[in-house]
Amino acid sequence: MVQNKELETLKAMEFNGNKSIYLQICDEICERILSGELGPDMRIPSVREYGAEIGVNPNTVMRSYEKLTNDGIIYNRRGIGYFISLNAREIVLEGMKKDFMENELPLILKKMTLLGLRFEDLQINEI
Repeated sequence: MVQNKELETLKAMEFNGNKSIYLQICDEICERILSGELGPDMRIPSVREYGAEIGVNPNTVMRSYEKLTNDGIIYNRRGIGYFISLNAREIVLEGMKKDFMENELPLILKKMTLLGLRFEDLQINEI
C-alpha cells in the first residue's frame, strides 16, 4: 500500500434515504479503512475536495470529518489536511463489532426463530 496517497474514488457514491448522508460518508471511509484501502497516516481529501467529488455540500463532509475526528479515526494536521489515525482500523473494527452485536445480530436471531431455523441448519460457505 502506498503511503500518503489520497482517497481516490467515491464519485459514484449512492446515498440511502434511511440514514443521514454524513453518517453514510463516515461508514464509507470506515469500510475503506477495514478493507485496507486506507491505512495509517494516509491523507484523505479536504472537505471541499471530497464534497465536490461525491456531490455533497462541504458542510456535510465537515460534519462527517468532525465525527470521525471525535471518534479518533482521523486527525487533522493544521494547514496540511486530514489523515487516518494510526489505530483507526482497531477503532473501526471495535465499533462495527459492537454495532453488529447490538443492532444486527438480534434481528438475525429473531428472524431465525420466526423461521424455525437452528444454527445446525445454516450452511455457511467461506467468503
